[in-house]
Amino acid sequence: MSAIVIVYHSGYGHTQKVAEAVAAGSGGRLLAIDAEGNLPDLDGKGGWEQLAAAKAIVFGSPTYMGSVSWQFKKFADASSKPWFSQQWKNKLAAGFTNSASMNGDKLSTLHYLFTLSQQHGMLWVGTGMMPSNRKASTRDDINYVASSSGLMTTTPSDAGADEMVAGDIATAKAFGQRVAEAVEMLRG
Repeated sequence: MSAIVIVYHSGYGHTQKVAEAVAAGSGGRLLAIDAEGNLPDLDGKGGWEQLAAAKAIVFGSPTYMGSVSWQFKKFADASSKPWFSQQWKNKLAAGFTNSASMNGDKLSTLHYLFTLSQQHGMLWVGTGMMPSNRKASTRDDINYVASSSGLMTTTPSDAGADEMVAGDIATAKAFGQRVAEAVEMLRG
């Protein structure tokens, strides 16, 4: 079992690319919510078992209409079962989202993911990154989208998943490293 599980939904592949980068940075395991909002089995273990065994859960969803996708919401609603028994209490939590616009109300999605984590009694990990906000900054810089509370990435609506901004992918890897460092700090 991995110490870090990245549970996410991706409608068009962009959020999956971000999840893969977070996993590359954290050494975490991917757990994709399917098109019907269900968790798969991995290596003979149910998705819920993977989450129960994790030290950290990173939530990811595209931002659709100012919030998570319905598939992610179905997963979140189903998490009331582990909530009832406080299975995720004191685990680390973090979140990320992607949308087509630079803002795109992504903060609403991150707030949703944060609220979900707090309902479960989890400990939230932000990006810990300074924004790239100087005149010389470019889209390929780390944290150009300038989020502190969670990872935000932006992909134009007419761009394929293979056309994601290199700076956003690098930011996602750095965010994954931050989550891994937080897990190590808790292990102390």
